Amino acid sequence: MLPLRQKTLVCALLSAACLPWPPVLASPPDGTVAPATVSAQAAGVGTGTAHAGRVEAVRSATVAAQVAGTITALHVKAGDRVAEGQVLLHIDSRVAGKTAQASAAQTEAAVAVLTAARSEFARQQRLFEKRYISQAALERAEAQYKAAAAQARAQQAAADAADTQAGLSVLRAPFDAIVAEVPVETGDMAMPGSPLLALFAPDALRVVADVPQGAVPADAAAPDIRLELPDGRMLSPAAVEVLPTLDARSHTVRLRLALPPAAGAVAPGSYARVWLADAAPRAAVLVPRRAVVRRAEMTGLYVLDAQQRPLLRQVRLGAERGEQVEVLAGVDAGEAVVVDPQAAARLRR
Repeated sequence: MLPLRQKTLVCALLSAACLPWPPVLASPPDGTVAPATVSAQAAGVGTGTAHAGRVEAVRSATVAAQVAGTITALHVKAGDRVAEGQVLLHIDSRVAGKTAQASAAQTEAAVAVLTAARSEFARQQRLFEKRYISQAALERAEAQYKAAAAQARAQQAAADAADTQAGLSVLRAPFDAIVAEVPVETGDMAMPGSPLLALFAPDALRVVADVPQGAVPADAAAPDIRLELPDGRMLSPAAVEVLPTLDARSHTVRLRLALPPAAGAVAPGSYARVWLADAAPRAAVLVPRRAVVRRAEMTGLYVLDAQQRPLLRQVRLGAERGEQVEVLAGVDAGEAVVVDPQAAARLRR
């Protein structure tokens, strides 16, 4: 058996081995080059108020049926590009076609009657000139001729209407567009007024926002109005339109802000923000855009700690201002921010 003093020493060593070791922060290996950094800058920027808006197409249309019938063919689907006049779908036109054929036949009969009445009237005129018939007989022939001509015109108009009715069973694109929605299928029953397709022209888009009356700038074409797109880009509107009426319940005025060509393809219905500048400036922290790290849903910056080691810190960003971006939270002015996130990540390994 061990003496009491040796037992105490062994227990102390075992207890020390069971305790957790204090964390040791690894330093960059010798010979590594310190990453390039910049100081987060404090700057005065104009305050801005964001207002919710939505992207919509300047030209859009809902193609609806004008005649009743079964949809026999669908030639497009959602997302297709169509040209003006392109056939979109067919509705069963057999009844309208037969009606048009009947009207055409009746028109031919009316034309035949008119031809006969014209010949008869010409013959009666020659007889009247030779004093073989009376004035009354000539007037009767003239009345029959005029009645036949009127009947022929009426029948021709009815035939044109029947042809037009038959043509309504073929729906065509009203302009160059993209098919946004096709809520029907082949075999569905189309009724007059029922929507069949939705189209929009992708070459002209705008952002629509309802803004409080007091927030609308006096100059509707003010250059400090900014648009924030769903992907975070900030753009200036190509044109600003302020509707002349206000909503009586919310006391807001509607703004229509045309998207510039630089906006690219933006889906109508997307969420967007309209930033209106305020008068008083405020303090902001600005860092280079290329220093921002985005990983899944986390946005961060590599900031040097007291030991000059890069630490990834989560931040909340604001508006972009050229090559710089505003930091709303997470970094204070004067802190050293690593410009090259990849170099900072390599040093952390």
